[in-house]
Parts: sequence; structure tokens; C-alpha cells
Amino acid sequence: MTITVYTKPGCFPCRKTIEKFQAAGIEPQIVDLIQTPAALEYVTEDLGYSQAPIVVIDENFHWSGLNPGCIDRAIATLTQHTPGQ
Repeated sequence: MTITVYTKPGCFPCRKTIEKFQAAGIEPQIVDLIQTPAALEYVTEDLGYSQAPIVVIDENFHWSGLNPGCIDRAIATLTQHTPGQ
């Protein structure tokens, strides 16, 4: 499973979201929306979000903002599908 966190510089909710995944042993792909215009277009136009962070898991499950409930569900799902855990 692939997890991507779309962020922007100085974003406290972005940092906390990433830290929560890392604390669970999950290293998400991190994309800076300021440095990657195509990513900004994807999350705003295709997904309809305007608040960072935007978290996308395998393009099927996504949300925006600091959402501990979604993070916990994602961690549970990701760790269930990781061999050896």
C-alpha cells in the first residue's frame, strides 16, 4: 500500500500527521505542494481539497486536514497488510 502526504512549508497539521505515521513505523511519501504544481492541481482540482495536509492511500482513501481518526484507521489498515507484523 502506498501512502502519500501532500504538505506545505510551515504546516503544523502536516508535521503532526507525518509524525503520527512515522511513530507507527510507516514512512509516507511526502510531496511539497508549493514545489510541485502538478500535485497542487491534483489535490485541489481532482480531489477537491483546499486544506493541507492531504493524505492519499492507494488513491482509494483520502482526506484533508489533521484527522486523528482517519490516521488511526489508516495505520491499522496499513499494519495489517504489512508482512511480518
